[in-house]
Amino acid sequence: MLTSEPPRRRGRIFPELTLSPEELARRKAEDEVFYQRCWAIFERLRPELIKEHYGWYIAIEPESGDYFVDQNKEVASKQARDKHPNVIHFLFGINETGVTGRI
Repeated sequence: MLTSEPPRRRGRIFPELTLSPEELARRKAEDEVFYQRCWAIFERLRPELIKEHYGWYIAIEPESGDYFVDQNKEVASKQARDKHPNVIHFLFGINETGVTGRI
């Protein structure tokens, strides 16, 4: 006697939350614009910061131009969130590339 298993359910858990390709492209474009604004501030500050704070982290809030530097990336992010709650900031490593981690 064979027991039949219920059919497997495949697909997204919440299909109503699927974004259209247009929405994904719009968000990607917005993210790139945000990154470029933060990168411009970082490029302007990097030469002076790299001398004294090499290997530290900088959190940048591009609307105000405020930035927060600390040895610990969580502390730099917290300083940015404390001063600008509910606003997204970008975190860079203070080095030649701006990368914050290792592969």
